[in-house]
Amino acid sequence: MPKLITVFLIAILPHWSLFGKVEAGGETTLQNIGSRQKISLDGLWQAIIDPLENGLYNHSLQERTNGYFKNQKMESPRDLIEYDFDNSYQLNVPGDWNTQMEKLYLYEGTIWYKRSFKYRTGDKKKVLLYFEGVNYRCKVYLNGEYLGDHVGGFTPFQFDVSGKLKEDNFLILKVDNTRRRDGVPTVNFDWWNYGGITRSAWLVELPGTYIHDYSLRLKKGSKNIIEGMVALKGNTPPGQEVEVRIDELNQAVSLRSGKDGFAYFEIAADISYWSPGNPKLYQVAISTGEDSISDHVGFKTIETRGSQVYLNDAPVFLRGISIHEEAPFGAGRVTSKEQCRTLLRWAKELGCNYIRLAHYPHNEFMVREAERLGLLIWSEIPVYWTISYENPGTYENAESQLLAMIHRDKNRVGIGLWSVANETPMTADRLKFLKKLIRTARTTDDSRLITAALNSQRGGNGEIVIDDPLGEYIDVIGINTYCGWYGKRPAQCRDIVWKNTYDKPMIVSEMGAGALQGLHGGKDERWTEEYQAEVYRCNLDMIKKIDFLGGLSPWILMDFRSPRRNLGRIQNHFNRKGLVSENGIKKEAFYVLKDFYKELEDAGKQKKMEKENYPKTGG
Repeated sequence: MPKLITVFLIAILPHWSLFGKVEAGGETTLQNIGSRQKISLDGLWQAIIDPLENGLYNHSLQERTNGYFKNQKMESPRDLIEYDFDNSYQLNVPGDWNTQMEKLYLYEGTIWYKRSFKYRTGDKKKVLLYFEGVNYRCKVYLNGEYLGDHVGGFTPFQFDVSGKLKEDNFLILKVDNTRRRDGVPTVNFDWWNYGGITRSAWLVELPGTYIHDYSLRLKKGSKNIIEGMVALKGNTPPGQEVEVRIDELNQAVSLRSGKDGFAYFEIAADISYWSPGNPKLYQVAISTGEDSISDHVGFKTIETRGSQVYLNDAPVFLRGISIHEEAPFGAGRVTSKEQCRTLLRWAKELGCNYIRLAHYPHNEFMVREAERLGLLIWSEIPVYWTISYENPGTYENAESQLLAMIHRDKNRVGIGLWSVANETPMTADRLKFLKKLIRTARTTDDSRLITAALNSQRGGNGEIVIDDPLGEYIDVIGINTYCGWYGKRPAQCRDIVWKNTYDKPMIVSEMGAGALQGLHGGKDERWTEEYQAEVYRCNLDMIKKIDFLGGLSPWILMDFRSPRRNLGRIQNHFNRKGLVSENGIKKEAFYVLKDFYKELEDAGKQKKMEKENYPKTGG
């Protein structure tokens, strides 16, 4: 039986801002939705396409008091009601609208979603309406009452609907995926702007006092002390009892919450660290008198020392691949666990120990499954290209998405790097913007590395120098480089010499070339599998000579949709830089990279064996 330790820790631990409010201007969402008692709202929803937003505004652009959110019905033949959800289109949730109806393939604008459902009103429970992701801007109404809105397509949000539910209910969302200059991402990006309720929706039922949030991690600077927090909400007078158990470590602590509902603890234990070779997760059970949840949590350390990344005090080279949240075997946003498993299975087949989830937070299952498989994760927000860096509202949006990403995944040991940006222009406004984001990320979570993918290097005379001033503020420098595709011939890439102004690791966060799967020809013929493979061979030869290289995540695992890609018979609205086609067929370059990673892995094993045997040989 685990030993029970009673702990009365109610003082705020100041360096743990990770446990406070993290969404700009609001409260955090419920932690660990998968372990909750909930009712699914997934399935077919009624939908009305509304490009002129008639459902919200009249002809004078004044907001209606009886818009579509009222779900009105004709009561007599004289009534004039110019919409009817019950005789409208239907769309699957979760899902994007672009791939469900041909007429919506390129649609950007407003669609109204409506779902009717029954609820047993006799239960006096707290109920949250929880959305895992809606792209991009939405307004939410329950039984005609406005609940609130949310901006951002890849982070969860919720509303308290306790006392608002009836036996028969209707839920209506106004979803708008219109690209905006002040948005995050902005109007110009290189993936598909999938609109809709793209991730699952739930009614979550909670007791009067419930576990809202929790966190466990290795204490900073310690190898064997777990520090943790549990936050209660609801009817939470001080002194609420909480128990945290990790049976495998023979540990249990009994806590009492403070006035703010928070309780803190520390546990000393003999911990087996999580790593790609040993993706160890411990089952953690947290309970109160009314509520209980469980999770699987791991522990690791990650840091940089000079130009190397260290995981659990040992140098690690990150053999990775970049991944979009694009469904394999077809197209559209990922909506199922099996699709996530397919993408991660391909990454593992490549020999990866690391993945870059581009260019936004992926769904929670993807993150959990990746860490279970032993894949270290780079997770980022869509601060991409020409964001409005001078706009305070844009910054607030970006910070909110950053904090929501960190909050949702703070207990996911697989996360090793938080990324604040991709391919941003080197301007004063951009530097100020990103420095603020970096400070926020560090203040919120000092247990991971901070990175950004840059493409602003100086080049000439066969040299490339990394001197972007942003490099001073991040821990790991991501570099996107497309030698052999956007510049130079493939063979010229081999001789390039890289120099780094900063004594920090560099990850080649993107490299690669486009190829149409099944198109063959000479290795100097663009769009053929042979050309793509040659670009990989030449770039990998170049990479081998970079002595400050910490890893790479070439672009990209699978072909993905993008309206920027208009070359007929080749692209057809697909970015063709994938190593796997959208139909799951591997290209020649897949095996080039796989062989390279096998060579690196074998060399690493040999080096480890030599180090372990060195004292025994007397050498």
